[in-house]
Amino acid sequence: MMKKSIRLFILTLTGLGLFGNICRAEVIPAHGPGQIGYRAEILCSSLTVRKDGNADSDAVKTLHYGDFLIVDNIQSDGWVKCFLGDDVNGGPEGWINTDYIIIDPAWYRTDDTTPVYAWNDTKAPKVALLDKDTTLPIIKDEGDWFIVSLRGAAGWVLKKDADRVDTTAEENN
Repeated sequence: MMKKSIRLFILTLTGLGLFGNICRAEVIPAHGPGQIGYRAEILCSSLTVRKDGNADSDAVKTLHYGDFLIVDNIQSDGWVKCFLGDDVNGGPEGWINTDYIIIDPAWYRTDDTTPVYAWNDTKAPKVALLDKDTTLPIIKDEGDWFIVSLRGAAGWVLKKDADRVDTTAEENN
């Protein structure tokens, strides 16, 4: 009788979310190459697209954090050719510095409020608290942790509760 009462108590606490407070999340894999290149995400507050692959070249356009573009696999001295539309024939193009973008990232999407830490330790200072359904690019997979982009900065998210999602199955439905 005592074991049954304890089991019922634990099940009740689990159902109420008081025991084993588990936050779920999903990881959306990288898209892979498209018809004209890879999708890239801007990681800094603003980034200038240049006519040629150097900082002295004329500016074509300025992009901002979270903007995306298509990059070619043509790279030169830290610069990559990019397309600002979906078409390489006639769409605007230029060059961007690869230090400020992430090419074809996987994505981390929260299912609940999720802490982001200054380094890979739950005792580290929290640098952000993500709301439910926040989606951020994953910069790096580090064992039990993801390093995610935080609008020009980075932080660590414990990934023990993240589920990998196969986007190809979603796209086929």
